Amino acid sequence: MEIFFANKKLERQLTDPAEMVKSFNKDRAKRISQRLDEIRAAQNLEVLRTIPMANCHELTQDRKGQLAVDVAKNFRLIFEPHHNPRPSKADGGLNWSQVTAIKILTIGDYH
Repeated sequence: MEIFFANKKLERQLTDPAEMVKSFNKDRAKRISQRLDEIRAAQNLEVLRTIPMANCHELTQDRKGQLAVDVAKNFRLIFEPHHNPRPSKADGGLNWSQVTAIKILTIGDYH
């Protein structure tokens, strides 16, 4: 799957190993790298959904339309499909198997 970033700062934090450790600490940096590797390796979002440790899920309320994967406890990568228009099923729900690109919006605890 292809990954895009909401801004250059976030891209630097999530692509430069030294910056990742500086921003998130060594343990979280390792888990973030693992999640990013899993995302890149997935053919589509449906595949990512099958990785239990990632716990890929859709968000609700003020984050409706966004998704998240677990990094550690309440620490998550928050993203949205990077398609225009957004792949939808007949019932209006997200068509996970057609999402082949995402845009990471933020990383942290959204609770």
